[in-house]
Amino acid sequence: MKFNFLLALFSYHTQILMEKYLYSKELESIKKSNRFRTRELFDDNLVDLASNDYLGLSTNKTLFQNAYENVLKENYHSPKASMLVNGYSKIHKKFEDRLCEVNGFEAGVIVGSGFLANISMIEALCRKNDTLFIDEEYHASGILATKLLRPEQVIVFKHNDFKDLEQKISKNKRSGRNIIAIEGVYSMGGDLAPIEIFKLADEKKAILIVDEAHSFGVIGDNLLGIFDYYKIKPTSYHVKMGTLGKAYGSYGAYILASKQIIDFLTNRAKPIIYSTAPSLFDTALANESLDFIIKNKDILKEKIKNNLTIIENILGLNSQSLIIPILIGDNKKVKTIQENLRKNGFLVGAIRQPTVKEAIIRLIAKIDINKDDLTNVCNLLKDLKC
Repeated sequence: MKFNFLLALFSYHTQILMEKYLYSKELESIKKSNRFRTRELFDDNLVDLASNDYLGLSTNKTLFQNAYENVLKENYHSPKASMLVNGYSKIHKKFEDRLCEVNGFEAGVIVGSGFLANISMIEALCRKNDTLFIDEEYHASGILATKLLRPEQVIVFKHNDFKDLEQKISKNKRSGRNIIAIEGVYSMGGDLAPIEIFKLADEKKAILIVDEAHSFGVIGDNLLGIFDYYKIKPTSYHVKMGTLGKAYGSYGAYILASKQIIDFLTNRAKPIIYSTAPSLFDTALANESLDFIIKNKDILKEKIKNNLTIIENILGLNSQSLIIPILIGDNKKVKTIQENLRKNGFLVGAIRQPTVKEAIIRLIAKIDINKDDLTNVCNLLKDLKC
């Protein structure tokens, strides 16, 4: 009896210890490399230079109120089900139609998030004999999606290196379609995809997937992104993805392409088939934001230009996007700089591995930032970086 009690006690304590140290070694390793991250509630009084709210629309109460009233007119305010059951609403369709009209694409489908959109496109469009050529700095969701394909289907090319891409396409002996995946503006470096990749895709008759999450609302004559910036008319080989949680000030994503590709995604992309349809309110809000951006594009472009001029004058960085990466290269130092800026009332991103190869301060020159604040934070950064 006593033996059984001791055995039970030993088993209990062993279980407690196992639970306590379940991931302790891995967490300790992350902490030692200064890569440990936590969720944090930041002070609302901090000047936000860290988020992707490029146009400051997340605080626009007029757009919020308009979206609220539009949803209130409907019989229901929840999507209720998958879009292929009965979750597809007039609000969804209105936004998809507007996106197609504005961007010059034949068809579109909205998705729950940019992450799900990338999983949808890469997993569904790359069939058995197809080959995906993906930029090495493509978003983590796209890189994750490649793990759903067979290794021989995926070829990674050097960042923005169209010559490396051309060489790898030429050497490819697989019989299926060639599919290229790039970003319009890269989320960490803020650099643009070169037009030569668009030309190469046309020449090779390759399907070109372009993630415009960080380019819509920031570049192009009409602030519509990289296609607009290069004045490229979409073809049946082009697939454009965009997200709603950045310049739109909402949440969700969309995919624009030919009707054939959108029909195929609707029938094959698991995140579209098996996810509840996107939020009605977020979709309605994105539609309001789209109209706002189109109507106010000249004012918005002037503000973007002014902020980038301040960045260039003080930090000596010539950027075409609002993402300003400042290479620090040291995980501990990048956190120290972030903390010093926070003490001065400014919030910037301290980006470390595995998101980037070397630690950077990621400053977002959002257009709702006061000119004096942007000037001050740039001067502080200039001093702290030294």
